[in-house]
Amino acid sequence: MKALVIGSTKQLLFFAVYGLIGSIIVFLAAVVWLLNARSELDLWHTTELKHEYHQQSGLKTFNEYIALENDLFSELESKIYQTYQPSKFSLINRYETSSLSDPRMWKTNWNRTFEWSNPSAEYGVLLIHGMSDSPYAMSHIAKHFRDSAYVLGLRLPGHGTIPAGLTDITWPDLASAVNLATEHMKSKLNGKPLYVVGFSTGAALALNLELENSVKTVLSTHSSEPLAMKSVYSGMVFISPAIGLQPIAAGAKWQALLGNVLGYEKLFWNSISAEYDPFKYTSFAVNAGDVVYQLSQRNYQITSTMNNEQLKSLPPILTFQSLADDTVSSTAVVEHLYQFLPSSRHQLVIFDINRNPNNRQLIVNDPMEEMAPLWLNNAMDYRLTLIENDIEREHYVQETKIQKSKVQEAITDKGKIQTSEPLKLEWPRGVYSLSHVALPFPESDPLYGPHYQKENAHIQIGQAIFTGERGLFGIPAPEMLRQKWNPFYPYMIEQIEGFIVPFAQ
Repeated sequence: MKALVIGSTKQLLFFAVYGLIGSIIVFLAAVVWLLNARSELDLWHTTELKHEYHQQSGLKTFNEYIALENDLFSELESKIYQTYQPSKFSLINRYETSSLSDPRMWKTNWNRTFEWSNPSAEYGVLLIHGMSDSPYAMSHIAKHFRDSAYVLGLRLPGHGTIPAGLTDITWPDLASAVNLATEHMKSKLNGKPLYVVGFSTGAALALNLELENSVKTVLSTHSSEPLAMKSVYSGMVFISPAIGLQPIAAGAKWQALLGNVLGYEKLFWNSISAEYDPFKYTSFAVNAGDVVYQLSQRNYQITSTMNNEQLKSLPPILTFQSLADDTVSSTAVVEHLYQFLPSSRHQLVIFDINRNPNNRQLIVNDPMEEMAPLWLNNAMDYRLTLIENDIEREHYVQETKIQKSKVQEAITDKGKIQTSEPLKLEWPRGVYSLSHVALPFPESDPLYGPHYQKENAHIQIGQAIFTGERGLFGIPAPEMLRQKWNPFYPYMIEQIEGFIVPFAQ
């Protein structure tokens, strides 16, 4: 009887194991079939541009980087624009000459690095865009500081050309380019302050350069005291920073590895879309997501192991983050960075969602439920600002500042004080939140803004909201409905100005 039970148990275990293996195989086969059934890859998904910068390129100066970039765009012209022969002309394909999306039709091709020298400048501003973006994402901030600063907008490797450029880059490639640009700016400024403004991955790259610099602190051979470490930047401004990603990002590389094993190139892509945006890739390589994930993990690894002296050596950081962000983790900004910062020199500005009475009834996944405990239950040495609904003025917002209290009688909540001021800014009708991509762009933006500009003979994506039946358009409905401009941009640029200029003087 005992032998019968043991034998039956073994058989059941074998069935369970084989059944699990079979289920996994069927699941993977279904996933591969679905991914491979997507739109066909185009020339800009499969072409290799040999003049792209990599860490191993051996370049020593930023001028060499620009020379290589010039060769890169000549290669882009010959391999893509002069080679692509469509069967039917498309008005919104960025790779078709004279289309509405052709970036070369703009007065400035914002896909390229730009440098605006200013002999009278008392400080410099380095601008770094995000993953799959281009320097266009930083163009409005650049224009704001053009008259007062030496400005450089860096084109990161793999960007501004074709989506295939993101299939083989690494985060050290990007970090190396940022280092070249930083050293170039420092040589031009001759000791004057240098500030960096980074959007998304650009923010993570700026942070990484500062962190890597900080951990180089070593003990002096003549003293047990650590050597004083000078910051790379005088101050850092982060916009929607890629401090942490959603957990699913950790598995991105496995999809690409599976594609490599099976020989299916489509598996190298998270999305394959029509390239209608002149300054941003709409197709997204799996490798690009993994690059950001690896970079964010490296930053967190360093930050979480730094001692108090190293943390104190970091320059002031001002961060703007939408509470609702489907690209990066809003909570990671606090958990992986701000909770470690030991000084009130650092400030975090959070744009809350639009909590008007109608919206509140429809919210099913409130990100504040995850974020609020981080502020309520943990020590907070930095300054926190919320841009939130003003309950006394419909549609308008207020600025609520929360910081560690030094006056016992002023304490309102676990050692924190709170003050609120009304702002002359309001939520646009029908907008229930900002988004990851919206923050750097004002309402007047000619590409992503909501107002039709008759004088501009190029695509105006902010106008691209169509109604009809689902499943017909090449532009996904979620992408059309995603907020693309920041109604609170005037507040943000004012805060950036106030952050940089006092330190620079």
